[in-house]
Amino acid sequence: MTASARDRLIVALDVATADEARALVDRLSGAVGMFKVGSRLFTAAGPQLVREIVGRGEKVFLDLKYHDIPNTVAEAVAQASLLGVSLMTLHALGGKAMMEAAVGALPAMGSRVLAVTILTSHDEKSLGEIGLDGRPLSESVRRLARLAREARADGVVASPLEAELVRAACGPDFLIVTPGIRPAGARADDQARAATPAAAIKAGASHLVVGRPIAQAADPEAAAAAIVREMESAL
Repeated sequence: MTASARDRLIVALDVATADEARALVDRLSGAVGMFKVGSRLFTAAGPQLVREIVGRGEKVFLDLKYHDIPNTVAEAVAQASLLGVSLMTLHALGGKAMMEAAVGALPAMGSRVLAVTILTSHDEKSLGEIGLDGRPLSESVRRLARLAREARADGVVASPLEAELVRAACGPDFLIVTPGIRPAGARADDQARAATPAAAIKAGASHLVVGRPIAQAADPEAAAAAIVREMESAL
């Protein structure tokens, strides 16, 4: 069964405290498919908040972007799965052995692993600053996505600008989760590679992550509903 537009929308809980996160979950429960807990909120509120949100029947995307030696990442992934999260992330730049160790550490509990390709804040210039300037950015994304698939990761996190090439390279069942989503007319903020919800869906994204345009909206429910409608127009 094809997931609905609502189920494919992930709202990033880009807030500083557990109380702010709870308030946003309260307002958006039933209106979106999943909530993302990133390093800011996880550092402030810890695993207990994740357990609480899952315990309310919501799906959680734990976005901590693990990147360490294989054994350490495998142990972290195993612990994350015990929290009941639906998705979690690690960095594809950690290499195939690290990703394989993570996938192998997952118990049969329904958690899925995504490999982060190139962060949406990067462009060709910033990649050059860290020595990754030997190939086009899009080709680096494709290469990392293929490596993640070989390591049996469930999918990748990639910008909407690379979703089409990842879909072509990795097939129809590979998850492609795209941050950097900005409704028409919204500020790009620190996203160097952004797109509208409709454009991302048309490019092949399976899930969209939206943070500030919803979390900081005067009416988060209305903002989420507008994005869902735009996604539906592209499906």
